Amino acid sequence: MDREKEVYRVTLWGSVVNLVLVVFKFLAGVFGHSTAMIADAVHSVSDFITDIIVLAFVRISHRPKDKSHDYGHGKFETLATTLVGAALFAVAVGILIEGVKKIVFWLQGGTLPQPGWLALAAAVVSIVLKELTFQFTKRKAEQLDSQAMKANAWHHRSDALSSVGTMFGIGGALLLGQRWAVLDPIASVVVGGLIVKVAVDLLRNGMGELMEQSLPESVENEILDIVKSVPGVDEPHDLCTRRIGNHYAMEMHILVDGSMPLTEAHEKATEIERLLKERYGEETHISIHVEPKE
Repeated sequence: MDREKEVYRVTLWGSVVNLVLVVFKFLAGVFGHSTAMIADAVHSVSDFITDIIVLAFVRISHRPKDKSHDYGHGKFETLATTLVGAALFAVAVGILIEGVKKIVFWLQGGTLPQPGWLALAAAVVSIVLKELTFQFTKRKAEQLDSQAMKANAWHHRSDALSSVGTMFGIGGALLLGQRWAVLDPIASVVVGGLIVKVAVDLLRNGMGELMEQSLPESVENEILDIVKSVPGVDEPHDLCTRRIGNHYAMEMHILVDGSMPLTEAHEKATEIERLLKERYGEETHISIHVEPKE
């Protein structure tokens, strides 16, 4: 099974889980009188929407190079990652605002509805299903080196964390009585903060790639070590790197003996390309400028 089909299969599996949870959580929130569970259901809606985004953009990112995209369409996958992060951030802020409003209402003497056991059961089911989905999606994302799938996996994990907070809030309100119903919105605020952290990390990575951020220093050092391992090649310099979707792109200058025949200098550059593609994949974009050593 090729990479695109595997990404589709994993993402579709996750979207089915999300759709089931959306319906179940909304019903449990309404009939279980839990505003936290309804907020959790909205979070699952955002999960489902991001599944659709990933499906759409991954298809585009796998298109081959064409006249208007000499470097391929890999950036569309990075764009999907950024959109997932933005959607997650928006949902997290909404959860925080709603939770704070309910806490303030309670502090002013208001009475919050006590959630029911159905809402607690829904939270437990959500935790189990979403954690399993996270583990499966994350493992496949690492195998396929898909940034969009990794982002989507963490969206699944954030939903599981949200349900953990919801479970504690609902459980505390049920066990401690009506006057502790405020535990429900308190838990949602704590979980909302955790989700903001995940969203910010995703946005930072996605925006970094869209703004042509260089590869990590450890990767650049490894590239230079590979180049230096080729006999007759000296002082690789002016190294420029970036990501194009799930592929690397790199440009550099190298020095060779000025008396070396052009054919041999070309062979040196070809050997460097072979070694780098062996390490980073056949789709790696490599540009090498050969200079004579004085």
